[in-house]
Amino acid sequence: MKELITFIAEKLVDRPEDVDVVCRDEDDCITIELRVAKEDLGKVIGKQGRTARAMRTVLATATARSGKRSRLEILE
Repeated sequence: MKELITFIAEKLVDRPEDVDVVCRDEDDCITIELRVAKEDLGKVIGKQGRTARAMRTVLATATARSGKRSRLEILE
């Protein structure tokens, strides 16, 4: 899952070297924290949060087979 979010985020931003993804596997939930450069934050979130929502949908679909829930947190 970490590689998936890293790949998507690096394609969206101007500074892909600043993309940092941390994955935490808890009991029934996988939490992924995404950090990007401050000037790229708007590109990752998108207009009205559409890009972030799409990334969360892709992540939820990818984790559905494991029987766990997924959560994507976009941090500054």
